[in-house]
Amino acid sequence: MAVNSTVALVTGASRGAGRGIARALGAHGCTVYVTGRTLNPGDAEVPGTIHATALEVTEAGGNGIAVQCDHGDDQQVKALIDRIIEEQGRLDILINNACYQSHAISAPGQFWEKPLEIAEMMNVGLRSGFVASWYAAPHMVKQDKGLVLFTSSPGANHYCFGPCYGAQKAGVDKMAHDMGIDFADSGSHVAAASIWMGPLTTERLLEMMEAAPDKFGHLEGKLESTEYTGHVAWAMFNDPRMMERWNGKVVIGAEVGREYEIKDRGGNYPLSVRRTTDTPTPEFAAYKVK
Repeated sequence: MAVNSTVALVTGASRGAGRGIARALGAHGCTVYVTGRTLNPGDAEVPGTIHATALEVTEAGGNGIAVQCDHGDDQQVKALIDRIIEEQGRLDILINNACYQSHAISAPGQFWEKPLEIAEMMNVGLRSGFVASWYAAPHMVKQDKGLVLFTSSPGANHYCFGPCYGAQKAGVDKMAHDMGIDFADSGSHVAAASIWMGPLTTERLLEMMEAAPDKFGHLEGKLESTEYTGHVAWAMFNDPRMMERWNGKVVIGAEVGREYEIKDRGGNYPLSVRRTTDTPTPEFAAYKVK
């Protein structure tokens, strides 16, 4: 597929979900800016760099552009958005995926027995998503089309990896809803949504499954590819009814993907986390989309 005019930003794309989402958007011909802090192999706990991801985006059919960015630094985020607008003149899709990650999050023990640094998820994960959206929103509203998507999980509603993880996921869910109200009130065709992903084929989870099969072995054969959310995001963005269907909503990626008849690797639909965790998405107060 030839590169098209759609410009996307995927934060936290050195590895994991962000890497897969960026690659999927590249497969649809998008120009994709991928951000993260890892420049060189071996610099982080888990393999992956922004340059490797950008190359994969280009190889998939898009235009991958790597930008080193610490999403805990507001000025770096501002410079990032300024650069995108200067180079491309627009920003169509923002995937707020950057989040503090560490093996400490999934380590044994209660929250007070883990390093205090896990609280950084409240900064890089929750606050950072607001900051990126704050800088991107004026441009999206001016161009009258855009999608701001937060990556989330059922950990927003049930216990998973402790209170910092749960609060971050619940926070982005509510943030997407309230941003949706502001976007609707502006009269623009810019939507905000939060998407629950299932257990993913990330480097970190695959490593955890191999190290502790007794704890994670039940996930064998049930993982959702990291690319899947990117394909779903593309379908949402191109839906003529995007505002009506998705703005301000918390959605389950596997269910939205089934609506658009998007199958995952292997030709199957991913399992909905509603089924695997018996956890429904929250229903916030309804509002009218203008």
